[in-house]
Amino acid sequence: MTKKKIRELLKCDIFELIKESRKIYLEKCQNKFEICSIVNAKSGRCSEDCKFCAQSGHYKTAAQSFDLISENEVLKCAEIAEKNKAERFGIVTSGRGLNDKQILKISKMLEKINIEKNIKPCASLGELTEKQLLILKESGLTRFHHNIETSEKFYSNIVTTHSFKDRIAMIERLKKIGFEVCSGGIIGLGESIEDRIEMALTLKKLEVDAVPINILMPIKGTPLENVKRISVFEIIKTIALFRIILEDKMIKLAAGRETLGDFQGLSFLAGANGFIIGGYLTIAGRSVEDDWKLLENLTKFF
Repeated sequence: MTKKKIRELLKCDIFELIKESRKIYLEKCQNKFEICSIVNAKSGRCSEDCKFCAQSGHYKTAAQSFDLISENEVLKCAEIAEKNKAERFGIVTSGRGLNDKQILKISKMLEKINIEKNIKPCASLGELTEKQLLILKESGLTRFHHNIETSEKFYSNIVTTHSFKDRIAMIERLKKIGFEVCSGGIIGLGESIEDRIEMALTLKKLEVDAVPINILMPIKGTPLENVKRISVFEIIKTIALFRIILEDKMIKLAAGRETLGDFQGLSFLAGANGFIIGGYLTIAGRSVEDDWKLLENLTKFF
């Protein structure tokens, strides 16, 4: 789809936009729906200055800081994720990357999850070397998460300690090695709708497999703590545009989806076909029971 066509769609009212995105979903997605769960396996003291993040060492927030948790703790969280009927379980760590010792610990965790649990392990571990990635692949990791966050044009407004090109280079490294890639970003950072379109077009060009959409929840102590939250209809419109642009890709609602309130169901009709269950990194999220009630009500649409 061309940028001209996308801009024309923006002139439509929101229900016409949803009608278009729903049509594409039915044609391309074959009723696929995926639920993920994550564990905050290493928190805080991050060297990067991402302005939205509670875990950055550049800001004073209420987020906890702790080193890599034990294998037993990760396995317990994987078991809970499995009970919550998640299909994927992501091990997430703070920081730009990990050292070789930490990689070896995580590789053992991955091996145990693959042997003992009926859930697919994923990982979000920052920028890693090809050697480190190959160790993880040999341990049974098949999907790696690495967000691009926003458009290339807007990127320097939210991060200065690494570049947009660094993010792209990591994704290309992952694809070269043969990983599935989960990559998306955050909306509501102060970016324009054009930035969101550019982000979606970049993800399409990169041919990523899954696209998480986070909605900024301003965190006290970060530079974005006073950013005005975007409206429900702005969120729904963005989800619809991502479906139209990305067509058959998995689009998952992540942190901040609770801000949709009673309109969360509409976001799935607009094109989302997955979400994270059981909370996020430093934010609790909705209860598992409420999420499964929502899914039961949405079953007829997927």
